[in-house]
Amino acid sequence: MRMGECAAENAMGGEKVFRPEQSPSRAYVGPEFAGVGFTEEQAKELHLDYKVGKFPTSGNGRSLVAGHTDGMIKILSGAKYGEILGVHILAPSATELIEEAALAIRLEATLEEFTSTIHCHPTVAEAVRECALAVDKKAIHIPNRR
Repeated sequence: MRMGECAAENAMGGEKVFRPEQSPSRAYVGPEFAGVGFTEEQAKELHLDYKVGKFPTSGNGRSLVAGHTDGMIKILSGAKYGEILGVHILAPSATELIEEAALAIRLEATLEEFTSTIHCHPTVAEAVRECALAVDKKAIHIPNRR
């Protein structure tokens, strides 16, 4: 949709730029999959110094109540500054949850900025925040292993 909007504006004399690296991708399968930014494989190819956090939806209260305990969230962040490099979600409503991550990447948000943003409770979106906490082994609802 955004690519088409950019093309239409440019056809009318605009100077819009479409940035595919900031565009979330998605698959409507059961459960949904969505991702934005770099994958771990891409980060390795680019020789980026990064950290990874993972958080299972089984650690999220709202997901537990809904019976959606087989999902996973993964966040990559820059090792030096903590900027969010990529977010990948395999869970029900992943295509809804990825929007916050796309905005964080577009605005070059850090883990601290992301985790200090208040999330409604109880929500599945809290699981994305907990995944960001897990990057630095600070998650609340799963064991943190160093």
